[in-house]
Amino acid sequence: MGYVKVLKTSAYHKRYQVKYRRRREGKTDYQARKRLVVQDKNKFNTPKYRLVVRCTNKDIICQIVHSKITGDVCICAAYSHELPKYDVEVGLTNYAACYCTGLLVARRLLKKIGLDEDYAGQEEVDGEMFEVEEEGDKRPFTCVLDVGLTRTTTGAKVFGALKGAVDGGLLIPHSEKRFPGYDREAKEFDAETHKKYIFGGHVAEYMELLEEEDPDRYATQFAKYIEKEIEGDSLEEMYQNAHEKIRDDPEFEPTEKEEVYEGVNLQQKLTLAQRSAKVANKKAAMKAALLAAEDDDDDEDDDEEDEDEDE
Repeated sequence: MGYVKVLKTSAYHKRYQVKYRRRREGKTDYQARKRLVVQDKNKFNTPKYRLVVRCTNKDIICQIVHSKITGDVCICAAYSHELPKYDVEVGLTNYAACYCTGLLVARRLLKKIGLDEDYAGQEEVDGEMFEVEEEGDKRPFTCVLDVGLTRTTTGAKVFGALKGAVDGGLLIPHSEKRFPGYDREAKEFDAETHKKYIFGGHVAEYMELLEEEDPDRYATQFAKYIEKEIEGDSLEEMYQNAHEKIRDDPEFEPTEKEEVYEGVNLQQKLTLAQRSAKVANKKAAMKAALLAAEDDDDDEDDDEEDEDEDE
């Protein structure tokens, strides 16, 4: 064997410093977090607010958060699983649901701090670029968008939540370059395309296409829509009504909790003696099955030998 150079010496291991736990788990980008969290020294203890948007497989989470030394503090939150209260019972993770969730968290926060009447936001949704302007003595609530590890591609769902929060009355620095409908080559923004996404028009188009080309897949993929008797033509009206209801009543209503919840695993817990007996019975059954199989093989061999002798 040839010479192998030692790349990691004992000095390397002695001086090695492990990364933060959430970096090791791949959950937090600390380079981005530092820029979102660190506040100027001359602003003393003024909180720096963030609109935190996270998209899971079944839910959209929007929170207004600021950081302290002890950790992050959430002052307001909204989830897409609250949307059935506003008659949006299906498609709780699409772009239109992100917009509704962002609108909900904005109106809920402004009502909580008493700015809902001063800053109504964009009441007529048209998909155009909109920014909240200062009116009167009270300044608008300002925060920055926190998307975590999400890829900020053009048309990403997190920007639907951003648009909903801005139309709801929050001041969030942004541009139209990441909204659906922006053409990077022509450097033009088509507001009608963005409006179509806000009202679920892209979902309606896909529903019609799939229903014509593959009815079986349509019945499987849009089973909830079929069960609720929701068609593609009615989606725009559904989301329009949801926007109005969110503005009328953004308050959170806690669900009723049950005193006793049924256990998930209802199997009776066995003692050590019972577990040992169970294993012994399994072994005995397997051994008996093997012996029975061997006896059958022996009987077959005997039958074949008798046939050979007769011939």
